[in-house]
Amino acid sequence: MTLDSSRLHLAIQKSGRLSQNTRELLRGAGFRIQEGKNALAARVENFGLDLLLVRDDDIPTFVGDGVCEFGVVGRNVLEEMALDEGAAPVDLVAPLGFGQCALKIAAPDATAYEGPQSLAGARIATSYPNLTQRFLNQAGVQAEIVKMSGAVELAPRLQIAQFICDLVSTGATLEANGLRPVDTVLESEAVLIRTRKPLSPVRAELAVQMLSRIEGVLATQESKYIMLNAPEEALETIAAMLPGAEAPTILPLAGRPGHFAVHAVCKESVFWETLQALKNAGASAILVVPIAKMMM
Repeated sequence: MTLDSSRLHLAIQKSGRLSQNTRELLRGAGFRIQEGKNALAARVENFGLDLLLVRDDDIPTFVGDGVCEFGVVGRNVLEEMALDEGAAPVDLVAPLGFGQCALKIAAPDATAYEGPQSLAGARIATSYPNLTQRFLNQAGVQAEIVKMSGAVELAPRLQIAQFICDLVSTGATLEANGLRPVDTVLESEAVLIRTRKPLSPVRAELAVQMLSRIEGVLATQESKYIMLNAPEEALETIAAMLPGAEAPTILPLAGRPGHFAVHAVCKESVFWETLQALKNAGASAILVVPIAKMMM
């Protein structure tokens, strides 16, 4: 497969939850993904962007080596790879708000755990040896790491190890295998990364446009547009209560001297309790609407 030097390239997981969520993010940013017969790539038909569909473990390497300018990968994979000697460095652009999970130490239900010192001298099975070793080093604990590529949760039952270090989302897999999470090694979610290799002027301009769109989508995920009316004496109090808002727009209301319309983009969740507090402060005709698109 030959890569087009006039287009950007984004490495994403070939299949799975991160792949689906990444595609939804791109569609939300207005990119029309052309699904073809090629199992290794997908083309964006209305923008200079191609998707490379690869294993998640390969994404940091693709981006670090400059094969792809950008990638979407779990923070757990990124940090595990970054701890490998000789790994090409990448820049983290932004967390993406999906794919949340945690890398956790887990123990059999019958095994006591009183902190990292309980791991001293034990065997720990994991697919993340670098992150596990970093956790042990930070705790000042010596233990033996048993590297496994899958089915880590079976290690205690098969007497391969006393503990495991594995990704936990709902905890159902641990529970089904008689295990419980006892310590957190890393909180993880999907992140956008970019190469440190220099970009051509054409690719650099495409990168600016792509990032602007993605930032706009991320900004609207929790953001709401709030409109309300308020008397002049309550404006300062009400403006301070708007969650995550910067400088609201304040306009005089026609035919109502001393009263104003307040419009603001709230970058945090707006709860019913917030609306009640605004009303108690003197606001009226409060309207909260979702934001479909926002260009940052």
